[in-house]
Amino acid sequence: MPYAVIFTAEIAELDEEYATTAEHLRQLALTTYGCREFTSLREGNREVAISYWDSEEQIRAWKQDQDHLQAQQRGREKWYRNYRVQVVEISREYHSGPGP
Repeated sequence: MPYAVIFTAEIAELDEEYATTAEHLRQLALTTYGCREFTSLREGNREVAISYWDSEEQIRAWKQDQDHLQAQQRGREKWYRNYRVQVVEISREYHSGPGP
């Protein structure tokens, strides 16, 4: 079964460093760790990011990547007031049309 990682956060302060880091990490997840899709949205002071994976092993490897670990630390120190990460197994999927 595929998995989703759901990251929700209350934003404290986002800056240019955040934007550069977020894009770098997105590409790293997609090209190095097997992430199939990565979507991130912001509204007001809330952020939600959902990434899709084929295995928990991929997710664990991604979580331990050195660039990702540094970004997690920076997030705790500056970018987010609080956050939550949920790893869920997808048991069913529905969609209409040719979308993802």
